[in-house]
Amino acid sequence: MKRYLLIATLCLAVPAYGQQAASDHSGHSPAPAKAKAQSALADGEVRKVDRDAKKITLRHGPIPSLDMPPMTMVYQVKDPVLLDRVKVGDKVKFDAEKVGSNYAITRIESAK
Repeated sequence: MKRYLLIATLCLAVPAYGQQAASDHSGHSPAPAKAKAQSALADGEVRKVDRDAKKITLRHGPIPSLDMPPMTMVYQVKDPVLLDRVKVGDKVKFDAEKVGSNYAITRIESAK
């Protein structure tokens, strides 16, 4: 009789122990998002600068961070001061990000 009681106890205890170990972690908060990794800057050439509209037209190579092929495209600039650093014909390195359904230049510098 003691043997059956021991086996029954083990049969109930082992699955309960396993269930506790396989918790779904629903009480845990998600890990904080990591800061945007420093991505490689894309190469481009300034084709047009529109300070009034806060836009710049760039002919650029591929932008891997945005999965974008080479093209000529008009971008908004996140900070209008960025437009003071460039002029038509300049070779530049830049970073862009998707903002809603558009793209915005977040950093631009001379390619040197």
